[in-house]
Amino acid sequence: MKNLYIILSFVAFSYTVTAQNKDTKAADKLFSRFEYVDAAKEYLKLVENGKADGYVYKQLADANYNMFNTKESAKWYAKATETNQDAETYYRYAQMLKAEGKYEDANKQMKKFASASPSDMRAKAFNENPNYIPRLLDKTRLFNVNPSDASSDKSDFGAVLYDNAVYFASARNGARKTYGWTDEPYLDIYKADYNTDGTVTNAVPLRDLNSKWHDGPITITADGNTAYFASESYKEKESEKDKKANARFSQVYLFKATKTGDKWGNINEVSFNDKTFSNSNPSLSRDGKTLYFSSNRPGSMGGTDIWKVAINDDGTYGEPQNLGNKVNTEGNESFPFIADDNKTLYFASSGKQGLGGLDVYQIDLSNGSEASNLGKPVNTEKDDFAFTFNGVKGAGFLSSNRNGNDDIFAVSPICGVDVMIVVTNAKTGEILSNASVSILDDKKNVIATEMSNAKGEVKYRVECDKPYVVQASKDGYEGNTFAVNKSKGPTAKIDAALQPIDVIVTETEIVLKPIYFEFNKSNITQEGAFELDKLVQVMKNNDKMVIMAKSHTDNRGTDNYNLSLSDRRAKSTVQYVISRGIAASRISGKGMGELEPKVDCGKDCTEEQHALNRRSEFLIVK
Repeated sequence: MKNLYIILSFVAFSYTVTAQNKDTKAADKLFSRFEYVDAAKEYLKLVENGKADGYVYKQLADANYNMFNTKESAKWYAKATETNQDAETYYRYAQMLKAEGKYEDANKQMKKFASASPSDMRAKAFNENPNYIPRLLDKTRLFNVNPSDASSDKSDFGAVLYDNAVYFASARNGARKTYGWTDEPYLDIYKADYNTDGTVTNAVPLRDLNSKWHDGPITITADGNTAYFASESYKEKESEKDKKANARFSQVYLFKATKTGDKWGNINEVSFNDKTFSNSNPSLSRDGKTLYFSSNRPGSMGGTDIWKVAINDDGTYGEPQNLGNKVNTEGNESFPFIADDNKTLYFASSGKQGLGGLDVYQIDLSNGSEASNLGKPVNTEKDDFAFTFNGVKGAGFLSSNRNGNDDIFAVSPICGVDVMIVVTNAKTGEILSNASVSILDDKKNVIATEMSNAKGEVKYRVECDKPYVVQASKDGYEGNTFAVNKSKGPTAKIDAALQPIDVIVTETEIVLKPIYFEFNKSNITQEGAFELDKLVQVMKNNDKMVIMAKSHTDNRGTDNYNLSLSDRRAKSTVQYVISRGIAASRISGKGMGELEPKVDCGKDCTEEQHALNRRSEFLIVK
């Protein structure tokens, strides 16, 4: 991808470079006209002829940055930063290093950036959490991402699904004039069929809306009869003359169109366009009352910000409002998409902590929460943007240059259930913090273990339609297990009420429930551990107590086998108690096999009698 759409979807502001000297004049002119492919070639000639300096290296790096040629960009930023002290250069260098997966090197450049511009929000976020990458990589996966047949061999992006139609912007029309920034044809808006199997077919350009300039992306009202789309201000015969570049530059404008029958017409620009800044990437709320868009208009915090504007009943517009610093940064934020609930906003940002390039974030606009990174596989080290989702269809799209070109990917939610566990005292209802809470799958594999917070809470996200088990324990309380039934979510609550340990202690022994072992095994199970924790608690409360653990079997099996098995189980029991902080001198174990049956029933024992004979005893020696 050539970074054309990262800043404002396409050229959105006048950018003038002052030539450093006569040697750079030709390259600078191409750069100022956004013809980065040819500009890079001219700067490279200066390098090859020994006429390069810090300025040339930075221009060469920036040209490749704007085309998202990450390897080349990082290479030249490395040279540029040998002499260039500009904070943004360090930041861009870090972004390119991240895009190459070189996180440690990227952090070194971010430290320089933060030192050069300590008041920048991006610098503050880095200083507060410099090693955030592992946390992002460990995030629960929320969506599956797969290639979509909406893509072509040219740039395709901004796909949005309405009913059974997909709309997107594409440069696939090879017959049209190419654009210097990307060496690709100008963008058009396309419409395609969305089939029941999720395939996208029959893509055709919307000729009623497309012009000879860049057109797209587009957003459409719920009734399908009104559209807002981005195009160039050339459509309104508005542009700015740059004498040094000998060129005219347009802005990106937003336009409104209405549908009559199968035809789009009545195309008019919105009233808040202005020839000094751009408005782009529109997204309309499902109630049709609010339009979200990206813009570099006055009041923006960075290059481009996310804004919103009210659409009044009479068709007029309110005053555009910046979404503030929970969304926007000193970097670039763009490609907003407001979900069906009218409160969840997805957007792309290069200024927030991400994996590299643009990352996709979501934020709940209704509760003042912070924006969260969607993590992998939605985000990668490359540019990931234009995330959209149709709640009715349960399907959406993502745009990314992860494969080297702007492509459209299909996204589908990974069905998950947020399981909230609250640990309490079963007798008093008191909240229990610092309790150990594990969640296990149906094969008893421990997936994760966390300590309950001050509210007694632990939250886990698990897959839909699968059973799980929660295990909770805390010193002074009987551990217990709690079933998490199959569910499609979105949430499930488990009240993990733990009984305070109240063990029967006689003059000769500590009475526990049976310590169960798996067949022919001697390892301690979780259920057995819960019971042994009671023994540990009693011994901690009575620090002089010494215990003998005796393990018995029933009379099935040979004498030698039963004796050996019970001895292994007794030793496992002792080792568990020692592992919980009890001195080895205070507990010993012995396997008794079938030598001391509780019920002497010979060969005619019932199952109940066998169970009584399979027991562990904890005798008080001292």
